Amino acid sequence: MIKSILITGSNRGLGLGLVKQLLSIPNPPDKIIATCRNLENAKELREIANKHKNVHILLLDVTDFNSYDDFKRKLENILQDDGLNVLFNNAGTYPRVTKLELLNSSHLVNAFVTNTVAPIMLTKTLVPLLKTAAQKNSDKPIGSERAAIINMSSILASISENSSEGLYPYKCSKAALNMATKTLSIELKEDNIMAICLHPGWVKTDMGGPNARLDIEPSVKGIVDLILSVNSEHNGGFYQYDGKQLPW
Repeated sequence: MIKSILITGSNRGLGLGLVKQLLSIPNPPDKIIATCRNLENAKELREIANKHKNVHILLLDVTDFNSYDDFKRKLENILQDDGLNVLFNNAGTYPRVTKLELLNSSHLVNAFVTNTVAPIMLTKTLVPLLKTAAQKNSDKPIGSERAAIINMSSILASISENSSEGLYPYKCSKAALNMATKTLSIELKEDNIMAICLHPGWVKTDMGGPNARLDIEPSVKGIVDLILSVNSEHNGGFYQYDGKQLPW
């Protein structure tokens, strides 16, 4: 059982799907904190929160780094003294730039800010809450019941699996996120906080597009099953939604 989980970018797509899936499991988390940038664009998430007292919505633009301290205070008010068990850095951007000739520097900079810098800096801000959870749950094994960082990556970030041209902003920023995840797993190991990166599959979302092979439901079901089962052997790894380990 996970006591608390924070999911960024929860107003639609995989983030919203993860909230729904977590609510459907036999022992849902006591506190699901779902973030969005704009409440008006999060109608379905608001409806869910109105029906489920364990769902809390917090406003967060992950690229607004000056807002992180205030966000942390609001999060602490929800978590009280229990800390945060799972930080799921889900929010991301997918610049649809396919060719080198169409690429400009802003495509790359914006992608790195959202997909790489934001997850690292938000993790830095919230590590004290993860440490609290790890200490409070010292009787639990390494994993999501204790303290875990889950970073949403992509198979497109795999250097060894890359066989396609273009998509430089997305591929490069997610590959950098993979490196950050691996580094976090080493640095935070002594604090009993694990870190992994996940590939959700090619999913039919606004980002994945209508031609994607996978619906949201099987993807988020697999992701939640994996989150519930991760242990110290998963630490620092790169995994697919169905639990398969992926090459860097």
